[in-house]
Amino acid sequence: MADQEQPTAAAGPAGEAADEKKSKNAEKKAKKEAEKAAKKAAAKERELAERKKKEDADAADVSADSYGELPLVGSKDFKPTGTQRSNLADIASNEDKEITFRCWVENARVQSAKLAFLNLRQGLNTVQAVVAASEKLSKQMVKFSGSVSTESTLVVTGLVKRVKEEIKSATIKEFEIHITKLFVEVKAEVPLPLQVEDAERPLPSAGLGDEDEKQADDGRPLVGLNTRLDNRTIDLRAKINHAIFIIKSGVCALFQEFLSKRGFTLIHTPKIQGAAGEGGANVFELKYFDRSAYLAQSPQFYKQMLIASRFQKVMEIGPVFRAENSNTARHLTEFVGLDLEMEFQENYHEVMSVLEELMLFIFKELDTRYRAETELVRSAYHVEPFKLPESGKVPRINFAEGIAMLREAGEELGDYDDLTTPQEKHLGKLVLEKYGSDFYTLDQFPLAVRPAYTMPSPTNPNLSNSYDMFMRGQEICSGAQRIHDAALLAKMMREHDPPINPDADGTRDYVNCFRYGCPPHAGGGFGLERIVQFCECCVVDFLLLIQNC
Repeated sequence: MADQEQPTAAAGPAGEAADEKKSKNAEKKAKKEAEKAAKKAAAKERELAERKKKEDADAADVSADSYGELPLVGSKDFKPTGTQRSNLADIASNEDKEITFRCWVENARVQSAKLAFLNLRQGLNTVQAVVAASEKLSKQMVKFSGSVSTESTLVVTGLVKRVKEEIKSATIKEFEIHITKLFVEVKAEVPLPLQVEDAERPLPSAGLGDEDEKQADDGRPLVGLNTRLDNRTIDLRAKINHAIFIIKSGVCALFQEFLSKRGFTLIHTPKIQGAAGEGGANVFELKYFDRSAYLAQSPQFYKQMLIASRFQKVMEIGPVFRAENSNTARHLTEFVGLDLEMEFQENYHEVMSVLEELMLFIFKELDTRYRAETELVRSAYHVEPFKLPESGKVPRINFAEGIAMLREAGEELGDYDDLTTPQEKHLGKLVLEKYGSDFYTLDQFPLAVRPAYTMPSPTNPNLSNSYDMFMRGQEICSGAQRIHDAALLAKMMREHDPPINPDADGTRDYVNCFRYGCPPHAGGGFGLERIVQFCECCVVDFLLLIQNC
C-alpha cells in the first residue's frame, strides 16, 4: 500500500476557493492596468490635441501682418503707403483716433502672456503704450512687443485713449496709445555702453572723469564725463541734452529776432585771416597752403569796418577762437559769439540800452517760449530763478560806485584795479541787496584793462566809455564805444600795453578805414555757451562743452 498516490493539498473544497480568489485578483489587476492605460492614452490624446490646437493657432496668428522687423530702409524698392505720420506733441487733438508715428523705445516689458507695456519717445515727448491680446491681437504680438530692445526705432500705429489717472512715467500724462501695429525699423544692439536714463542725471559734483563716478541717493550711477564723451551719440539722446541744444537754438533765434526788428543786418565775417589782429595774442596759427594763417579771435575789426562802410547796424552769430590755455568754466578755446555793432546819435549809452533790452528779451522769452526745456534742465540743476528788472530799469553802476560798494563790504582794491572773479560775484550779491536785481550793467571801466580801440572817457583819462553786463556777478556781455578816428586809434594802439603796431598787416586796413569818415559807434558781444549756462542756472563745465565735444 506504500505505492498508493496521496491527494494534493489543493484538492478538495479549500483548494478550489483559493484558486478562485487568485483568479479574481488577476482580473482586478488586469482591469486596473487597462484603466490606467486608457487614462494615459486619453491624456496623451488630449496633449496631442492641445499641441495641435496651439500649432494651429500659431499657424493662424491673427496679428502676423501687424508686427515684426522691417527691411532696412532703402534696401528695397520704395512703395508709398500713403499713411500720414503724426507728431506726439499733437496727441491731444487726436483723442480716440488712430495715429501712426515713428518713435524709439525707452522701456518695454511683458506684464503677462496677454499684456505688454512700452514707454515710447519722440523728441522730448514720451508716451505710455499698451499691447493687449484680444481676438484681433495675438499673444505672439504681445510677446514680441514686450521684448523689443531699448533704443530701437519703431513705426507704431495705435489708438489714442484718455486715461483716468495721470501717467507718471511719461511726459504725456493724460493719454496712452493702444497699439494695433508695431514694426521695428532699426533694432538697437544690447547691451548699451551707456544707459540714456543715466545721462539724464547731473554730472558728479566733484570730478568729471570715470574715476570719479558716484552713486546718487537712489543708488543709480552718476556717470562721469569721460564715459559720456566716449559714447557721445548715446549721451546726447538724453532729454536734458536735447533741451540744452533747443535752448541754444532759441537764444540765437531770439537774438536775431530782436535785432532784425530794429534794423540790424546779419553779416558773416571771415574766420581765417592772413595776419593776427588785435595785437596778435592768443591766436591759433594754422597752415594755409604754403603760408601761415590765423583763426579769428572775434569779428570786431570787421564789424567796425562795416560801420565805416555805411552799414548803420550789423549783427553776427559765428565761431570765435581763443588760444587761451584756461581750464575754467568761464573760457573756451572755441565758442559761438553773438555780436552787434551800431552807430549812435549822441551817446554810447544808446547802444547800452539796446544791449540791456536785448538781454532782458532773451531771458524773458526763453522762460516763456522754451519753458518746457528750461524746466527740464532746472529739474536736474536746482537753482533759484533770476530776479530780473523791468524794461528800462536795469541798474547801471559806474565802476567807481562798484569799487566803493566793495570797499564798504570789506574788499581791498585800487580805484583802477580790474575786478577778480570772486570780487565780481561779491558785487553781484551787493547789487541784488541794494537794487533787487540779478542783472545789472557796470559802466566806465578803467582804460588800461580794455582793448586799444576803446574810446577814453571824457571825464577821466584813466577810464573808458566801456561796459560789462552781469548776471549774479558773472559777466555775460562786454562792449564799448569804439574809437572812430584813425589818428586817435593809431595813438592809442601804440600806447597800449602791450603796444600794437597800427601799420602791421593785421591792423593797417582796419586803421585806414577810419580815415575816410566813420560815424560814432559802439557794440558788444557775448558767448552763446555762457548765456545758456547762466540762463539755465547750470554751474558745471559740462554745459560749456556741449558745442565743442
